[in-house]
Amino acid sequence: MLHIQYTDYEAMRLHGEETYPHECCGVLLGKSDAEGNHVTQLVRAGNTRTDSAHNRYNIAPQELVKIQRQARGLGLDIVGFYHSHPDHPAQWSPTDFAEAHWIGCSYVITAVDNGKAATTNSFLLSGTTEEDKRFVDQPVEIDVALSNQTKGKA
Repeated sequence: MLHIQYTDYEAMRLHGEETYPHECCGVLLGKSDAEGNHVTQLVRAGNTRTDSAHNRYNIAPQELVKIQRQARGLGLDIVGFYHSHPDHPAQWSPTDFAEAHWIGCSYVITAVDNGKAATTNSFLLSGTTEEDKRFVDQPVEIDVALSNQTKGKA
């Protein structure tokens, strides 16, 4: 299961609306346990794809390393990635699968229809190697109470 605060869930969806008609992308930081991936921070990333940003995304390796260092400094891990699908379903594509390499991470996709965030789905990359990796539908639990409790503590 993917556990995420309501504010982060909405921020991820808003990011897709802001970048429409291009794909947005970002990284989910938090911790993993037997209950799933728990997101505690969302990090927006730049989409470096200039050839087809309307249906592809790429996070520059330097930016990903920077985000990973930031996570470690906070005592967190990368637990997932998110991106949008402008005017396409919130379902992984063959390209999404081919470019997914972080086994155990959540891959969240938001369909953005005519500039408005619609369906958001999460897929867990399971397996042990590149050869047996697979996406598994992952339920999303949006925590409204936690978001309200932490809002005033920043």
